[in-house]
Amino acid sequence: MRRILAPVLVVVLLSLAGCIWIDSYFLPPPEDTAQELYEAGMAAMDEKDYGDAQEYFSKLKDRFPFSPYSLKGELSLGDAYFLDEEYTLALEAYKEFEALHPSNEEIPYVLYQVANANVSMFKTIDRRQENIKEALEYLYRLVETYPESQYADAAKTMILKSRRILAEHEIFVADFFWRTEQFGPAWHRYQYVVENFSDIPDLRDYAVKRAEYSYFEYQKTLSEEERERIQGSWKRWLKKWL
Repeated sequence: MRRILAPVLVVVLLSLAGCIWIDSYFLPPPEDTAQELYEAGMAAMDEKDYGDAQEYFSKLKDRFPFSPYSLKGELSLGDAYFLDEEYTLALEAYKEFEALHPSNEEIPYVLYQVANANVSMFKTIDRRQENIKEALEYLYRLVETYPESQYADAAKTMILKSRRILAEHEIFVADFFWRTEQFGPAWHRYQYVVENFSDIPDLRDYAVKRAEYSYFEYQKTLSEEERERIQGSWKRWLKKWL
């Protein structure tokens, strides 16, 4: 009897082994849970492997959209893009988080990071500063809506930095008109700086002096009637800022 059972047992064991091998070869491996994907993403962040972190958080977002871990992962995805200096993708992630979770407690941080990503995209003064303008929109919202937030003071500091960038851009354009002897446009640009950036004294004072000189050069190109028309308002304006 034992002689009969032994071969049968061998056949059964080989069959089971074959089934296990077939399953492991043809069936997909079990998927990670939401928690595992989130923890893997955070581990990658700790190691500064931001590309891997982005992959984990993206999978978490796609596979488990209703998991509490997905909510954390959406915000962390923005952080992973930001730290990887992928600022455009970071902006998209942060803005999407705000749109989907407008009452979330992390919104002050999200507003600050949207501004931070925009400011981080700044390159040179001579370019259009649309990113800086958008940064200011989010910073003003943060300070006005969440004045007690831990990010409010940092936002105020960034507001000053961003406003200086805008003022320097306007000065750059005005100086270009000055150098090319387009004194009318130069005058108007310097006036704009004086009237809109009085909180930046050094640039305001520079613009006042240049505006005065530009005006006197500009009026040489005008007819007597045009000079009389603008002279009174110009003197009142200059008196206000000197």
